[in-house]
Order: sequence, then structure tokens, then C-alpha cells
Amino acid sequence: MLTTRFVEGAPNWIDLGTPDIKGASEFYGALFGWRFESAGPDAGGYGFFRSDGRTVAAGMETTGEQGPPSWTLYFQTLDARATAEAASRARGKVLVAPMDVMGQGTMAILADEADVPFGLWQPALLPGLDLVNAPGSLCWTELYTADIAAAAAFYRAALGLETSGMPFPGGTYTCVNPKDMGEDAMFAGLVPLADAPDEDRAYWLPYFEVTDTDAAVATAVEHGGSVRTPAVDMEGVGRFAKLTDPYGARFAVIKSAVPEEG
Repeated sequence: MLTTRFVEGAPNWIDLGTPDIKGASEFYGALFGWRFESAGPDAGGYGFFRSDGRTVAAGMETTGEQGPPSWTLYFQTLDARATAEAASRARGKVLVAPMDVMGQGTMAILADEADVPFGLWQPALLPGLDLVNAPGSLCWTELYTADIAAAAAFYRAALGLETSGMPFPGGTYTCVNPKDMGEDAMFAGLVPLADAPDEDRAYWLPYFEVTDTDAAVATAVEHGGSVRTPAVDMEGVGRFAKLTDPYGARFAVIKSAVPEEG
């Protein structure tokens, strides 16, 4: 599972790129109870989404030239430059070279072998998110991709991530965990695009924990969001739905069968 006891290769940050940070803040505030706080006058409009004073995500306004509205997942690394070089060798791309962020840490934006963007965060003063797995916070992620084997090989080469197959009704789900951490540290699944007719492109999808999936869906729609996959139950996993915010950023909500705070 996700944890705030961050380990190499696991997610430690997530942020939102949106054309309207004020509108997005109102949407996620209504949905999750988040409050947006600016990171300061030198942060270029970047800020933090807080839940009861704890950082659960971040965000900023972006333009169409920077890509469509979306959530970006960041992975922990102890050496952003070495990880970026490893990703390049594995047929990935460096979209934003590693750079210091106001002494808080080093960030980079990469793309995997299928051109799916993701981030790196090498902590300094800022270790990462304050809260995961609790209601209103990140609890799981999925990579939708056309080639599971190629994706697994890329993230193994770039971040040392390991994969394993987990049987479920109708097939096998490919789970991801940090190197040598085992199934207790699983934080993501790899999903073939061909098996997900509601998906039209490769991307990372974040899941946020909620106390009531159907109520969350209703709130999202009421405040301008859209339903991409209606709420459905999965035995042993929970009840989840896939949504978009009013600007098109994709995410999912889930009431996990056994949620645990990280």
C-alpha cells in the first residue's frame, strides 16, 4: 500500500495541472474538503491542497502548451539525475530536466516508453505528501498502457519497480511494488488499454479514498465533473468510479474494502 514512510521508487507526490486553479480548488474542496494554499510569491502560482492542515496534493494553473489538464504522479528517488538518465536509456524521455525547487527538493518530469508523463521527486526539506490512504487522499494508482510487458520493463529499469500477477474474476491484474518490498508495499496496477474500453490513451490514473463512493460521484457531477465509469463493486477491493473534474483531469474515487491510513 501507499505510505508516507517513503521508499525508493514509490509515489511521494501528486499535483494537478489545470487552466483554472480557483475553479479546480472549489471543485476538489466540495468533493474532498480540500483547501488550496499558495506556496508563496516565488512559486509561480503553485500551491498545496490541504486536508485538516495536512498536504494531500498540489496544483497550479497550466496552459494548453503544457499539455491537457491532468494529474501528475511523482516517484521518490534519491538521485533524480541518475533516474532520469536510466529512464532515457530505457527509451523514455526527459521532458523537464532535474531542477532544484526552492531548496525543498529536486524535481523532474519524464515520459515513459509510451509517452506517459510522470514526475520524480528527490526530497530535501519537503519529504512528500503528509497523508495517504485516508478519506480525501491518494490511495492507489493505475497505469493504462497498450503494452504491459514494455511498461513493466521500463519502470523496472528506471525506478527498480517490480511487478506480479494477481488473479481476479476475468483475468490477471498486474500489481507494482518497490524493489524487494513485496506485496504489502503494492501501490499500483498496470491495466491493458484493450481491457478497458473506457480508456482512450495511456496515462497514470490516481485513486482517492472516500467514505461513500456514490455520494462522491453525485457531488462531483453536481459541481461540474463528469462520470467516465459509473460506481461498481469489486470483491475484496471496494467500490470505485472513474471521473473527470470540470476541466477534464481524470481521476478515480474508491471506498476501499479495508482502507488504512499511511
